[in-house]
Amino acid sequence: MTWRIRGKKMLEKIRSEILSKREPSKPCIAICASTGCASLGSLELVERLKEELEKKGLTDKVDLKLTGCMGFCELGPRLTIYPEEIPYFKVKPEDAEDIVSQTIIKGQIIERLLYVDPSTGERIRRLEDIPFYRYQYRLLLENNAKIDPKNIEDYIALGGYQALAKALFEMKPEEIVDEIKRSGLRGRGGGGFPTGIKWETTRKAPGEPKYVLVNCDEGDPGAFMDRALMEGNPHLILEGLIIGAYAIGASQGYIYVREEYPLAVKNITLAIQQAQEHGLLGEDIMGSGFSFHVKVHRGAGAFVSGESTALMSAIEGRVGEPRLKYIHTAVKGLWDKPSCLNNVETWANVPYIILRGADWFRSIGTPNSPGTKIFSLVGKVKNTGLVEVPMGITLRDIIFKIGGGIRGGKKFKAVQTGGPSGGFIPEQYLDTPVDFDSLTKLGSMMGSGGMIVMDEDTCIVDVTRYYVDFLFQESCGKCVPCREGLKQARKILNHICEGKGTMEDLETLQDLSELLRNASLCALGTTAANPIMTSIEYFRNEYEAHILEKRCPAKVCKALVAYYISPEKCQACGICLRNCPVQAISGEKDIVHVINQDRCIRCGVCFEVCPFNAVEKYSPATPPPAKYGVKVVRRKKEK
Repeated sequence: MTWRIRGKKMLEKIRSEILSKREPSKPCIAICASTGCASLGSLELVERLKEELEKKGLTDKVDLKLTGCMGFCELGPRLTIYPEEIPYFKVKPEDAEDIVSQTIIKGQIIERLLYVDPSTGERIRRLEDIPFYRYQYRLLLENNAKIDPKNIEDYIALGGYQALAKALFEMKPEEIVDEIKRSGLRGRGGGGFPTGIKWETTRKAPGEPKYVLVNCDEGDPGAFMDRALMEGNPHLILEGLIIGAYAIGASQGYIYVREEYPLAVKNITLAIQQAQEHGLLGEDIMGSGFSFHVKVHRGAGAFVSGESTALMSAIEGRVGEPRLKYIHTAVKGLWDKPSCLNNVETWANVPYIILRGADWFRSIGTPNSPGTKIFSLVGKVKNTGLVEVPMGITLRDIIFKIGGGIRGGKKFKAVQTGGPSGGFIPEQYLDTPVDFDSLTKLGSMMGSGGMIVMDEDTCIVDVTRYYVDFLFQESCGKCVPCREGLKQARKILNHICEGKGTMEDLETLQDLSELLRNASLCALGTTAANPIMTSIEYFRNEYEAHILEKRCPAKVCKALVAYYISPEKCQACGICLRNCPVQAISGEKDIVHVINQDRCIRCGVCFEVCPFNAVEKYSPATPPPAKYGVKVVRRKKEK
């Protein structure tokens, strides 16, 4: 369809024409083609489905739609068959024949592809009955399963760009800013700063041109919220950006996407082209007289470039380093001009607020943190994937209702929110509501939405070391507190994990944390104190075990763990012997194997490969019984 929209009525007319050409009863197979599911084979599944449809002569009678992330990523590849809305999980290319012949042609449900409730064994037919989805409020993610991100007509058919039309033809820029302020929307990128106030500051700031920017540089380990939105529904972000540009008075926008997100870059670039072709972007948008242009800037892979001033420096063609904020970027940002930067999720909320109103938005969440928040729920939890919940839901509900609890019947130890700069939250605070202020009080933060669950087998000291090392590697090194503070913190944590630490080291870590928090140039350094401070405050006993007892309670730290073979469990199969990289294991057929502790490098390979769980961990400070080092002849089984 070739068209160029001029005015609100024409948009509605185009939407009606799109819907009139679609048959609601026509079968549609919507397959997640996001980065996650694609890595699990969803694209191969698509090709097999195309072949099966062609064989059956159904190519023109069944729609095959490649969509964005549907959540529940560990059960991918995922697909949904409409109009019945049948959800299938862990679908393999070889399932294509049955899907076409049984579900599409005969209308039969393939039981083996349905979700199985692990607690009851029941196969669940309806998506809303699956606990992972039942307790969510999928405002921003809902349409990911219904939209082909490469097709603008799908977005318009679901009401896309109606908010833009309302903003351009029914509201003044000041009214839009006021609506965003009244909604209470706070930045979803980590800081939680009121979005409306930031918009107003940029609008009133002297200087032309003004800029609006999208931050899609999430670099937190395990986080992929912005990527999922950008890949699955790029027009939603673009619409929010255009509305913001009109409200602020900006004529140029930039979408900063990290280099590791090629599919997100591809989809948003295509969305920009489509919006320009149809009069929704560029000169004289929708015939309103407002003109706005957008460019995509690919990041260079630096974690610190997610910081506002570093991001703007990168767009300017310089090294992505933070700079002093004597004046906020809202007043002097990109090329020293007023610049408004929000992350992907923040911009995605804007069309909903403009279309449905600030009061509606405030009805979701809490008074100080309205709306929903997307988290990437990962770690030692049964159900992992993207989770969208109303602000105010408790950590316990997210982890145990949506996440299904801890894997393998293990005990919960901690949850870290806010990525590598977030804090560790112990069990006694699981009933804390998830909002900006409550998490900050615990020493953690909302961050961009990373949520990593840890069980009893996690060593908090070791994880703290990992995050400090990550932040040290990602620090730009421009300011001394961050550069040297993280370097020294990493050194101390390494010593503690090696059993060489002292109690004075804990005081030094706390002093370094205060230095980082109070003197660092940007948020990478100031928030780097969170994992250190919360780990010492809530898990001091683990530090003391490492320091005073030379013991790692979780049996993770290599220098504080030894491996022994249990004579009762060993089957003398030789698997550990063959896999040991330093030939530290001796044994023969029908003779229990033994580890030479003087030669063992404690790599843990034997522990990982033993199929009988005969290799056990011990603290060198408390060695196992002497018999674990003695060769035992195993009786041959009687025939």
